[in-house]
Amino acid sequence: MWQDFGDYILSEAGDDPVKIAEIGVGKFDKISEILSEKKNITVLKTDIHPKDSTVIKDDVTNPNLELYKDVDIIYSIRPPSELQPHLINLAEKINSQLIIKPLTNEDLNTGRVKMKLKNYKKASFYILR
Repeated sequence: MWQDFGDYILSEAGDDPVKIAEIGVGKFDKISEILSEKKNITVLKTDIHPKDSTVIKDDVTNPNLELYKDVDIIYSIRPPSELQPHLINLAEKINSQLIIKPLTNEDLNTGRVKMKLKNYKKASFYILR
């Protein structure tokens, strides 16, 4: 499933230079590793509690918008429901595509914005273009 999720993001990225941000990386960075293998992709990893020096400290509830300059795609894996509206706000502010991979069977908390359920091979997630 994780490879399928990574493959979907790679298909969205294409072959042109693209900047992708993972919000709330935590300790699971398999997807960012998959994305980093492509030379045209720059991956920005953020978390409020960075696990190491590869992750930039940022709070999505009050994001440093300068960090997300030129980000084309934002994704977040299992973000808590209280953070989901902040992900929407960030994506709208920077005009970025948003992909949320919630816990299985979890309802999204995106308020006024409806995200589209996407099934890609064995992965299910929500997208906002």
